[in-house]
Amino acid sequence: MAAGNVNPFNLSDSEDEADQRAEDGVHIEKSPSVGTQGPSSNNPFSPQADAEPPALLVSSTRTSPSVEGISVSVAAAAMTVALAETRVSVDVIAAQLIRDHYILTALEFHTELLESGRELPRLRDYFSNPGNFERQTGTPPACKEQGLGPGGPLNRAGSISTLDSLDFARYSDDGNRESDERVAVLEFELRKAKETIQALRTNLTQAAESDTQERNKNYSSHPETQEPIRPLEKRALNFLVNEYLLKNEYKLSAITFSDENDDQDFELWDDVGLNIPKPPDLLQIYRNCGSALPSPRYTVDVAVGVESGELTGNYITQKSDLLQQQQTEVVEELEYQISLLNEEKQSLADHIKKLQSEIQSLRRTVSPPPPDQGSQPTPPSSSTPPQPPLDNGQYLDIRGASEPDKPPTESTPPTQTISNPTHTSSQSHAKLKSRGTVVFDQPNRKLSPAFQQALLSFCKMSADSRLGAEVSRIADNEESVMLMLGRCLPHIVPNVLLAKREELIPLILCTACLHPEPKERDQLLHILFNLIKRPDDEQRQMILTGCVAFARHVGPTRVEAELLPQCWEQINHKYPERRLLVAEACGALAPYLPKEIRSSLVLSMLQQMLAEDKADMVREAVVKSLAIIMGYIDDPDKYSQGFELMLLSLGDPSERVVSAIHQVFIPAFAAWTTELGNLQTTLIPSLLARIEKLLKGEHGLDEHKLHMFLSALQSLIPPLFSVVIQNAPFTHRVNLQGDIPPIEVTRFPRPASPLQDIATIVGSRETLSALLILYDYQLEHEGTTGWDSLLWVVNQLLPQLIDIVGRINVASTTCVHEFSRFFWRLCRTFGKIFTNTKVKPQFQEILRLSEENVDALTGNGILTKATVPIYATGVLTCYNQDEDRKLLVGFLEDVMTTLSLSHAPLDSLKASFVELGANPVYHELLLTVLWYGVVHTSALVRCTAARMFELILRGMSEALIDRRVAPALITLCSGPEFSVRISTIPAFGTIMETVTQKELLERVKMQLASFLEDPQYQDQHSLHMEIIRTFGRVGPNAEPRFRDEFVLPHLHKLALGNNVQATESKRIDIATQLFEAYSALSCCFISEELMVNHFLPGLRCLRTDMEQLSPEHEVILSSMIKEGEIKVENRGIGQAEGSVSIAASLVGEDAKTKFLSKMGQLTTSGAMLANVFQRKK
Repeated sequence: MAAGNVNPFNLSDSEDEADQRAEDGVHIEKSPSVGTQGPSSNNPFSPQADAEPPALLVSSTRTSPSVEGISVSVAAAAMTVALAETRVSVDVIAAQLIRDHYILTALEFHTELLESGRELPRLRDYFSNPGNFERQTGTPPACKEQGLGPGGPLNRAGSISTLDSLDFARYSDDGNRESDERVAVLEFELRKAKETIQALRTNLTQAAESDTQERNKNYSSHPETQEPIRPLEKRALNFLVNEYLLKNEYKLSAITFSDENDDQDFELWDDVGLNIPKPPDLLQIYRNCGSALPSPRYTVDVAVGVESGELTGNYITQKSDLLQQQQTEVVEELEYQISLLNEEKQSLADHIKKLQSEIQSLRRTVSPPPPDQGSQPTPPSSSTPPQPPLDNGQYLDIRGASEPDKPPTESTPPTQTISNPTHTSSQSHAKLKSRGTVVFDQPNRKLSPAFQQALLSFCKMSADSRLGAEVSRIADNEESVMLMLGRCLPHIVPNVLLAKREELIPLILCTACLHPEPKERDQLLHILFNLIKRPDDEQRQMILTGCVAFARHVGPTRVEAELLPQCWEQINHKYPERRLLVAEACGALAPYLPKEIRSSLVLSMLQQMLAEDKADMVREAVVKSLAIIMGYIDDPDKYSQGFELMLLSLGDPSERVVSAIHQVFIPAFAAWTTELGNLQTTLIPSLLARIEKLLKGEHGLDEHKLHMFLSALQSLIPPLFSVVIQNAPFTHRVNLQGDIPPIEVTRFPRPASPLQDIATIVGSRETLSALLILYDYQLEHEGTTGWDSLLWVVNQLLPQLIDIVGRINVASTTCVHEFSRFFWRLCRTFGKIFTNTKVKPQFQEILRLSEENVDALTGNGILTKATVPIYATGVLTCYNQDEDRKLLVGFLEDVMTTLSLSHAPLDSLKASFVELGANPVYHELLLTVLWYGVVHTSALVRCTAARMFELILRGMSEALIDRRVAPALITLCSGPEFSVRISTIPAFGTIMETVTQKELLERVKMQLASFLEDPQYQDQHSLHMEIIRTFGRVGPNAEPRFRDEFVLPHLHKLALGNNVQATESKRIDIATQLFEAYSALSCCFISEELMVNHFLPGLRCLRTDMEQLSPEHEVILSSMIKEGEIKVENRGIGQAEGSVSIAASLVGEDAKTKFLSKMGQLTTSGAMLANVFQRKK
């Protein structure tokens, strides 16, 4: 059979040689016993050109692992190539070497080709096939066909399986063959045999997986559907496509196609499958089958049983013999291969047993056996039939014959018939022991033993020391290794660098797990926890990972007995890193401890550390570990202890600890209380009771504790909502099948941690989405009847919260902000429908906007309480739709109107504006509300609007101030009422303090100048008071030019005019405000000119008033004037200091004593005097 030309992509030395070979028309034929039948091709790219003969080819001939089927025609082809070319093909050389049994030369040739990157498939398959070096007991069929003798191509020596395992050193001059080397060779042979068996099994499985009959039926009934391509079919098609590309000169396409399928050898059809006959090429398939698909009636697959009734009689008569012959060949070939491998396996096992017996006898001749190994080994049974190979791929256990005196260990049960991975270490150990007895020959000398001993004494060896004793005594089993490690590790650890000691953790843990002595295990674990003096985060993680692995390996009893005592010893260590390790270890080991210990000893340890440890990071770790304990605890009696731990942690001064309690502990504790059914009945009511107790306190409200309890309630909102939706009437209707719409990103507030994510609490986002759809539908259409968990929120929680809100101090910005955030998160979590139908109606019922609800005299009006700002900022701002914004605007307008007309305090309205003004999103909305007040017909409402401007200007953009605020203030100043004009002065002052735009500042300056210089305002005492108060507030922070050119001169004029004020009450009021203003401005830099012309003259005028009205103030003013004069005289010193801080420059001891004594004698209000120092910060 002509196999085609040489493939230029495989074996030729160069592309030029391949091209020359193609041009010369050189053809290398193969023997029919090697290749498969195929059409002859003159194309130089035929894939059969240099392909080596397959090892197993069931479809055409039978070959065995012990035969290299090289036909005599290969030699003839080689001679033809030699005559036609000046260079001989490497494949021809390889074939000649193998045929003539120059095995070593062929091996060296194969090695050189590998090193040069040109691996030859013929040599590769020959040397990787152990059958080429077998001593056969029978003649395989392939050998008979090729005329080879019964011994095979090469009679191998000893137990050599392949050339890879040949040890040529054994034929050296000394002639010694070491038993341990033979054991290694036998191990290799066993491995090769196992691999061959596994390959045969895989090919058989692939061959048997076809289901042609079912496919044909499916195709006939559903011709439009196709079954996915199978791996065997894919490989066959790939081979045919590559063959077609090569035959038709598509070189680059063939190269690319081969690279994309690098897991397939396109030179060998046998790489496709074991018993798959090679089909015709693509052209032949197209010619025969391209016109129409063959009828399934006339096709049959050998792997499928076909009923005789399905085929015609002629077809059965023609094809039955062929099918029977093919099936018989397949079965016979596979049975033959299995028998060869079983025989080889049995021979190898017998040889290994023989070698092990020799080793035992040699060992007994050298030294007597130990007392515990005196039993005689059981002789191996050679008559036992070979066992079929098991599918687990492990070696057969031969230790029962080779090491019968070895007691079974924990990892090797006595009844085990298949060895575990320790088998390899056992054989290595056997080799190590045998090497000491057979490596060296006994000399053929007649020296006396005493002389030999004396001679050897000159070798400097010492077994007297501890280390010498360990070195001289090699461990002979696993237990001995563990004992040796237990003795040596305590001496190794102190001599390892601190930065590298974590490398010892695996060794310490393994030894501690497997060591038989409890005392040694305790010492090793002690070493582990004291391994590093101050372990960092990464080192602690390594130690904790090891502790968890230890716990998983040894079980809860040993964890309690061995690991927990180490934690207890370190609980009061002086280094916080070591205490941190203990705190983290308690949490990491919690899942692996007995539940009684988990809820008693470990809980007590963590509670002690939380109460006593001074390091923030340790207490933070304690809180996280306590959270893990709460996730595993199942003792209901520990609920009260968990609640106290929560309160203790909430009161911790460290923000890290408080953050950990909210992120980890409270969600875990809430999950446990939910399982107990205590979330709505006990936990939340307990926190509300403590808040109410704070509000009833006689010594004022403790805002820190209020924040503590309220933040805990806020962290309980996600668990509360999950309880509501998981105990709803619709839970049985949840359907997770089909398309579930995703949850909106803004549906819930951002959780502080994954444990507060409601999707995590209920199980998944799909479950939560399905529950939310039913939740909204239930609220909107079906109501809350029978929904106890939601009814508790509506009928008990909300009324109690609203009552608490009405009792907090509206002037406390912190309290208002905390409750506002709480209601915002509550409404956002429970949804818009719940907010509109359940929350807003309860607030609106209380906040009935009318003058009847405002009792200015008693102060019990609900509109003057914190309910107003919390409803406005916590409920009405939850959603930002147009209708929500309109509702908020209307509510604020109504509150402003009602409070103004009722002459009620404006604290609740101010708190609303302050809370909303902190967010720039609401600036436009607030200006809309204020413009409503600016154009209101009532002067009272316009006054209120003017005073609200001051509260929202800070943080507002200058463009918005210029466009909307300034025109509104000027509109108010143009009104006829002086009270409205006076109310705008604080807002103008704030603009001067916060704005840098010159044009806007000039407009404000002109408006303030008109207040001071217009004759109609000369007798407006309240206007002068407001201006002086505003100057004192904004002067230190205003633009220096405005302060120097406007504030100080006008203060001087006002002080001068107050000297001639006839009304004593007005005079004292103005003098008091001037004193505060000058005290605030004294901390600013004042030039020498201003100091002489305005600041000191103004102080002198003020002193004149104080001499008559308040002598106590006169002493302070005199000191300020004196120090100012000194600064003017010593201007150089004043310039070096950079400012003239008069109040701070009273450095003389006498001046300080006099100043403090006079301050104690002042009769004015303490708050007024305190402002003197507060403004100097």
